[in-house]
Amino acid sequence: MDSKISFKSYGIIGMMLFALFFGAGNLIFPAQLGQYAGAEVWIGIVGFLITGVGLPLLGIMAIGYSKSSDLQDLSSRVHPVYGVIFTALLYLTIGPFFALPRTGAVAFEVGIAPFAAESSWGTVLLVFSIIFFAIAMLLSLNPSKMVNSIGKLLSPAILVTLAVLLVAALFAPMGSLGTPQGGYAENAFMTGFFEGYNTMDALASLVFGIIVIAAVRKLGVHSPKGILSATLKSGIVAAILLAVAYTGIAYLGATSTGTLGLLDNGGPVLSGASSHYFGTFGALLLAVIITLACLTTAVGLIVANSEFFHKLTPKISYKTYVVIFSLFSLVVANAGLSNIITYSIPVLMFLYPLAIVLMALAFLSPLFKHDRSVYVSAITVTFFVAVVDGLKTLTGSLGVANSSWLQSIIDFYATVLPFYNEGLGWAMPALVVIAVTTLIARSRKAVHATTASNEA
Repeated sequence: MDSKISFKSYGIIGMMLFALFFGAGNLIFPAQLGQYAGAEVWIGIVGFLITGVGLPLLGIMAIGYSKSSDLQDLSSRVHPVYGVIFTALLYLTIGPFFALPRTGAVAFEVGIAPFAAESSWGTVLLVFSIIFFAIAMLLSLNPSKMVNSIGKLLSPAILVTLAVLLVAALFAPMGSLGTPQGGYAENAFMTGFFEGYNTMDALASLVFGIIVIAAVRKLGVHSPKGILSATLKSGIVAAILLAVAYTGIAYLGATSTGTLGLLDNGGPVLSGASSHYFGTFGALLLAVIITLACLTTAVGLIVANSEFFHKLTPKISYKTYVVIFSLFSLVVANAGLSNIITYSIPVLMFLYPLAIVLMALAFLSPLFKHDRSVYVSAITVTFFVAVVDGLKTLTGSLGVANSSWLQSIIDFYATVLPFYNEGLGWAMPALVVIAVTTLIARSRKAVHATTASNEA
């Protein structure tokens, strides 16, 4: 029997969910969306909220509902080897490959770049990132409650600073809504939808979801239905806060182009807006808060990745992994924020479909009696579409022509798969395969049950 949770407890868990998803790095993506969407900002932000808010909540609920101990446990339902590979790739994506170096790059773009000469940014970024990741490494070697305490203090500080900035933008906008650029001029909804991938929160929710589930269980809720309900109700609190924050930042970006110009990413939008409304002091305050917030996030990511890979390969010590991931992230961070975002997109176009289908399978699993063949079939067909999408996006990012074999597959997919040109070519095949294999699995189990009954 599940305990009854008070409204206050839902609010506390909801705030924890909000803090889990809303990192300092997340500030930059709705700002960039706003700049490029311009007058189409409201349509673009709806798409962004689906992947930037809806999917992360779905991921956490999937972990709880499936009774999985962690992501590796859930993804191992496909196959134990797949469970290791998928989980490791996901950790690396939200760790040293992209999200971890992004913390240093965001801290530089928002906190340091506005106060340095543009001609010296390369050198300043190198020096700053060495200091940033050295501190993160030292803190990660001996993680303490101090880091968590600082993180808890910084979340309200970011919220208050952001709230003041957004109120100023609402009542005294820097300018009118700009002209939609690129994909936002053609299809603002889908462009915003894929921009939400950049938060990486849906991927992170599969890794850190167990933290939220543990909080719900501590309150006396243990049944899958109860956990799903409690997470959903708490998630509504987090979703409202996230939606308000993202929408406000997007509006700030959309009204900033006349004053700040069209910028490469959302980092300078925030620092530029702070300077516009509150002068040097405002920009400096935002710089300090976001730099510290990025640092605590970096420590959390280094610790999580090092613990996972040490558990996977015990012969390599936790401290060795901390050093490796810190140094690797230092190198990647010096590629610059815009490059990190650009090169992360192909990987996200590959990983997100696999993660979304895994979430769906977690909820649908009781219908096909947890039959592995359904997991294998659905993930396989999704993989073959997603890997081509990832390669297509990569060649587009590099500005090179697709090889003949790749282009022939792309042309075939575009002809036969619904919504392929919108970036959702994997969705219909996955749904069809899940439906067909579910029917096969249920009929096979029914035959086995009948045979066993007759033999008895």
